[in-house]
Amino acid sequence: MKIRVILSDDHPTVLSGVRHELARVPTVEIVGSALGADELLALLERSHCDVLITDYAMPGGAAVDGLPLLRQLRRGWPAMKVVVLTTIDNPALLKEIAKTGVQGLLSKIDEVDHLIAATHAVYAGANYQSPSVREKLAVQASSARAVEAMTTKEAEVIRLYVSGLSISEIAAQLNRAKQTVSAQKGSAMRKLGIERDADLFQYAYETGLVAAGPKDAG
Repeated sequence: MKIRVILSDDHPTVLSGVRHELARVPTVEIVGSALGADELLALLERSHCDVLITDYAMPGGAAVDGLPLLRQLRRGWPAMKVVVLTTIDNPALLKEIAKTGVQGLLSKIDEVDHLIAATHAVYAGANYQSPSVREKLAVQASSARAVEAMTTKEAEVIRLYVSGLSISEIAAQLNRAKQTVSAQKGSAMRKLGIERDADLFQYAYETGLVAAGPKDAG
């Protein structure tokens, strides 16, 4: 019996490439593909599959993507195995993806052999993370104590920053020097394993790390 697979990615070139590679595997049958979350959910309602191979970020439709989509997939189709194929390389976000309960997690820079191996592994009831993903998750795990050690002041700065305030505005709001606020932000980001502001905002969005604006803001 072949493994029935559905593919989902909002980039047609990626979708076509994955389909081409898996079509050459005699134990795999591709039963459908989707170009986004909307198409995917509709497809799953009418087609059974053993393994779903899906992108992580597929914005633009009415349906949710990212972590909410993965949680919805786990609730709605608990027997279906899910392999996430993503460009995300931030350890904190990869950890959040893994925590949703997906069985496979791969990077799009991995060799295609890992995708084939992951498909067979999750179908057989195992979990599969590619070496590149495991390396990133190991970095995240090794810094867990540092994350927990983030001070209250650092956490406060991060919450205000991702809610839209600038360093100067945070300094004024908290009655701290700008240099102090900037240093606290940098320290917190190091503890989170995040180097770029773009990754910080994405992490905040995905994990709900947001804060209300100042009470006296108009």
